Amino acid sequence: MMAAWQKYMTPGEGHKALEHMVGTWDAKVTSWMAPGTEPMVSAGTETNSWILGGRYMEQKFSGSFMGQPFNGIGYVGYDNAKKEYFGTWMDTMSTGVMTQTGNTSDGGKNFKFKSTMTDPMTGKDQTGEMRLTVADNDHHTMEMFGPGPDGKTFKMMEIAYTRKK
Repeated sequence: MMAAWQKYMTPGEGHKALEHMVGTWDAKVTSWMAPGTEPMVSAGTETNSWILGGRYMEQKFSGSFMGQPFNGIGYVGYDNAKKEYFGTWMDTMSTGVMTQTGNTSDGGKNFKFKSTMTDPMTGKDQTGEMRLTVADNDHHTMEMFGPGPDGKTFKMMEIAYTRKK
């Protein structure tokens, strides 16, 4: 039992795959309210750091959205027992929490997450998908997909991150 707990609590290869995201990033945020609409573009800064001994990465975002200040905080980790990544996200545009689970099949260049958040119009859970693509140590892109007004999935947001020098 102690050996299993030791393996479970020790950061490993799954955690190392997140290492490239640690640091401070300039973020270009492109959002679409519905398919075919003109995108809204804004900017922000995200700082990602390891917490709790390298077991979880904390994400702190600040910027603007629709001309208003926007702040968010999230946590990403890797569950050694389940062999999957997980995340949470909270921000100033909601009072709920988005949760995500996912994986990478190429050692951390491309991640795919399934997400769940509350639909503010119905109060029910809404599912979506988030993809994270790592171009190099100084650039990565997050894309978020969810249901449009017709129920079909569309790209709702893209954030292009560039490491601050």
